[in-house]
Amino acid sequence: MAILINGLLSGGVFAILALGFSLVFGVAKILNIAHSAFYMVSAFLIFIAAQLLGLPLLLSAILAILITSIIGMVCYKLLFDRVKERETAVMIIAIALAMLFQEILLLIFGGHQRRIPPFVPGYMEIFDVRFSYQHLIAIAAAGIILLGIRLLLSRTKLGNAIRAVAQDREIANVMGINVNQIFMITMGLSAGLAAVAGVVVANIFMVNPLMWVQPLIVVLAAVVLGGLGSIKGSIIASFILGFAETAVVFLAPGGSFLRGAVSLSVMVIVLLVRPEGLFGVAFEEERL
Repeated sequence: MAILINGLLSGGVFAILALGFSLVFGVAKILNIAHSAFYMVSAFLIFIAAQLLGLPLLLSAILAILITSIIGMVCYKLLFDRVKERETAVMIIAIALAMLFQEILLLIFGGHQRRIPPFVPGYMEIFDVRFSYQHLIAIAAAGIILLGIRLLLSRTKLGNAIRAVAQDREIANVMGINVNQIFMITMGLSAGLAAVAGVVVANIFMVNPLMWVQPLIVVLAAVVLGGLGSIKGSIIASFILGFAETAVVFLAPGGSFLRGAVSLSVMVIVLLVRPEGLFGVAFEEERL
């Protein structure tokens, strides 16, 4: 039961992060290595609003998500929009942006661990295993967000526009869709998803300026395992890695130190055996 609950929690958080990462890559072809840095920024924003400014926790969470989404769109407009056709430049700028966020937070808060009180305090027992209500809220929130994004992409005009641009941006532009605007909206949505993940875990784990590194490893492994650009694949792969890491932590001696190694090992094996991932398409060179 402990592995089940914690696996669902980790898988849900990783799925939200991987969904945002895959979304912006699938639509704008931006490999945003700084994606998990937005996750870290939102966690610190809710800490600032709730703990330093004394705002209600729910209001702090909403503000953290909104501000992080705006930061994501501003970063796209000022940085990524200028070089989005150059993949190497995009990756370099994304890494520099993540390091910039990290150093700013280190200068302001230092390297100390910070804790935020849960939305709902208290615990419950399931088969003699104790879980906080915050764990269950986080799992439910992850499920609602994943379902909400699916409905957004499949049932709304914005979702249709996003999918049209992802499939063929030139045809979408001819049909009257503002492609650059869709790129910026997608970047804001991607940063917002990372912010939701940060808000969800800020009440469970400790907040620190290095918290973006480990989720980035898992997200990269998940999108490789699921297939670059495949949203369904990224979500399924996130839960696979979430349960794998949780099982290693609970069952292997010193398992907490092997979490990153599990994801990296999976990523390397998949790249060697099936480079396109579980649900991705074959590489362009292979189709020629």
